Amino acid sequence: MEKHFDFKKSELHMRQLWEEHQIYGTSRDNRPFFSIDTPPPTVSGSLHIGHIFSYTHTDIVARYKRMSGFSVFYPFGFDDNGLPTERFVEKQHNTSAHQIGRSAFIGLCLEETARVEKKFEELWRRVGLSIDWHACYSTIDSPTRAISQASFIDLYKKGFIYRKEEPALYCPQFRTTIAQADLEDVEKETLFSDVIFTTTAGEQLAIGTTRPELLPSCVALFYHPTDTRYKHLAGKHAIVPIFRHEVPILADERVQIEKGTGLVMCCTFGDKTDIEWFKKHQLPYRPSLGLDGRFLPTTGPLAGLKAPEARAAMLDILKQNELILRQRTITHTVSIYERSKKEIEYLMLPQWFLKILPFKNEILAAADTIEWHPPFMKARFIDWVQNLQWDWCLSRQRFFGVPFPIWHDKRTGDIYLPDPKDLPVDPRETHFPGTVPPGVELVPDTDVMDTWNTSSLTPYICKALFEGSHTHLFGDDRRKSSFLPMSMRPQAHDIIRTWAFYTIVKTWMHEGIIPWKDIVISGHVLSGEKEKISKSRGNDPLDPERLLTENPADTIRYWTASGSLGHDIAFSENMLKIGNRLITKLWNACRFAHEHLANVTSKTINKASYPLNCWLINQIKDTFIAYERYFSKYECGLALHAVEHCFWQDFCDNYLELIKPILSKPESFDAQIVSETRATLYWATCRFLQLFSPILPFITETLYQELFRQSMSTISIHQLTFNELRTPESTMEEMEPFLGFLKLVAQSRKLKSDQNISLKTELASCMLVVPDEKLRTFVEKLEPLIKGITNARFIGFTNESAGTSTIEQVDNEWFMTLCLG
Repeated sequence: MEKHFDFKKSELHMRQLWEEHQIYGTSRDNRPFFSIDTPPPTVSGSLHIGHIFSYTHTDIVARYKRMSGFSVFYPFGFDDNGLPTERFVEKQHNTSAHQIGRSAFIGLCLEETARVEKKFEELWRRVGLSIDWHACYSTIDSPTRAISQASFIDLYKKGFIYRKEEPALYCPQFRTTIAQADLEDVEKETLFSDVIFTTTAGEQLAIGTTRPELLPSCVALFYHPTDTRYKHLAGKHAIVPIFRHEVPILADERVQIEKGTGLVMCCTFGDKTDIEWFKKHQLPYRPSLGLDGRFLPTTGPLAGLKAPEARAAMLDILKQNELILRQRTITHTVSIYERSKKEIEYLMLPQWFLKILPFKNEILAAADTIEWHPPFMKARFIDWVQNLQWDWCLSRQRFFGVPFPIWHDKRTGDIYLPDPKDLPVDPRETHFPGTVPPGVELVPDTDVMDTWNTSSLTPYICKALFEGSHTHLFGDDRRKSSFLPMSMRPQAHDIIRTWAFYTIVKTWMHEGIIPWKDIVISGHVLSGEKEKISKSRGNDPLDPERLLTENPADTIRYWTASGSLGHDIAFSENMLKIGNRLITKLWNACRFAHEHLANVTSKTINKASYPLNCWLINQIKDTFIAYERYFSKYECGLALHAVEHCFWQDFCDNYLELIKPILSKPESFDAQIVSETRATLYWATCRFLQLFSPILPFITETLYQELFRQSMSTISIHQLTFNELRTPESTMEEMEPFLGFLKLVAQSRKLKSDQNISLKTELASCMLVVPDEKLRTFVEKLEPLIKGITNARFIGFTNESAGTSTIEQVDNEWFMTLCLG
């Protein structure tokens, strides 16, 4: 064996081995099945350390399940449609669909995403993800678009989807509608201004507002019906300042009497309350903002301005006309789009919606049948569902996405749906594939779907990959199979309200089932400012490619495994150092074992009787029980901690040191003890490689190939199941006497260390004071081992207490007394 672990050479060779032998392909046999709904990363530039953290967790579970005897289906996808990809391509090529046209822009997106996908795949291979790369998809490829469109048609026919001209959440910067799940709430300072309105009778009224730029959209004033200050205004009208149109003054219970002046204006639209009043009181629609985010010509002095500019201009105009009574700065909560970080607006547009609000109880009931890991994360899901206020808006006014498979009758507005066998379709590029009645002119739907509408179908996309067909997934003629629910969904906690929620909704609507049995929630990697590291924030100082060049992939994986499930983690250089120490120790321990494993095979030992070997076997057995228990809860970090403790303390610090006399001077021991010890060393070393292999796949595979491949029939350690490496039977029933022996060993080491002499220093004699008869009988049987460990020429026993353990030098000879009890 080489003296040191060459991680660069090892990683290259092991990747070649895995690929050559298709180690991670899905077995189609009678083993229990475990499927993973792997999150498809957004193809919008480069991966960051947060991706490495979360995806490695998933891989650790996949490797563990494989070695536990499961046939593991571990596919992979790329989320490469939607706004993030569009923005990435626009920045890369300094262009947009508005400049080069829709078709050319889509072509550019496809070209760029294909390039980035290859880059992503190479990085994942370097990290050691045990993905079945033959089971791969992208959210814009032809089969996935067909699945997404077939899902839409099925849910439309079932009545879950409707189209309506409705006030919708809108991002002016990206010129698209968005969903409630895309919003973030932030605190902002703004001016709260009391603006003077006048009734048609000439009475002045003060209206408090933070959005004076919406005055041209004012359609009513409201007061609370119990507010005695304004009851006399019932049935009257007010004149909107500057714009001079009349609006009714109405009573409504939603008005907060104590807020501002108690009089509020309703505009179309400033917030959700405006929308509710607009519908309830059947108010007129007076738009101010265009799709380009600029104020319309009908807004007079504000025309052509964006909202912040219009706000400042409107305040100036009001001041010039002495129409502001007072102003004060307040801090209030506003909704922003999570990608643009800009305040959202509300525009009236024809949109496709998925019904959510009528089915909250059913969605919560479905979530109750899923196992949440960690359990407390389920509260986030419940809170999100209970506080939902909007149906899911599916429409996006973008370019690179899955088109709605819809044509409209230009005259009547009737909907024409293609046959599922003709999917995927792009209505803006092709004619309707079915029969069109004479005299009917069809026009295509021009919107694309929210990218989550496709990502929420990943269980069906995975099913199509596994079964080899993307047809007949929905509706009455869907293929019957046991693929769903999948076994596991791994994901981060910030997308519980999106990916988890939408996937649960869609599978329930399609089949009345849950998408997976378990959902496993990871945390984020935090930057130095304790923020989530993300591409959009630009706060990632840790380039994964650089880290993988400078460090073993196993070291980085060790850091990822050290995190607690569901909790955020900071990147730790110190954990890399600890991981490197473990890798070095593992290599050195195996180098030691390699010297003594010639002609030993996995079948050599069936039963152990020598106490030292029995003790180690029992320790590893107990560790394995804890290891399995932690993995059953997806707690990789706790499983790793259990193995590390046993490896460092029991195996390296004790067992390997204690067996050195047996292996270096076999003539001093019974031949059966020597043979059994070598066989135990073989089993224990291989078992530790197995236990570490889900976390440290490269070094464990390298060591397996070096030490065990010739004597094993299994090509790779990652295919060697835990049951195949049979645990020897231990005949030692009581552990207490052996623990007493270990105390003697620890005392002898400490005494020599305190004297600053080598542990190999020869002793003239070592007297063992063991008052307990049972323990003494046990220790006496280990006299040859104790002589070798202490390097004493003579071992004596007595039951008379000598007080404390001592070591002394007399005439250049060392004498030791060890007291136990």
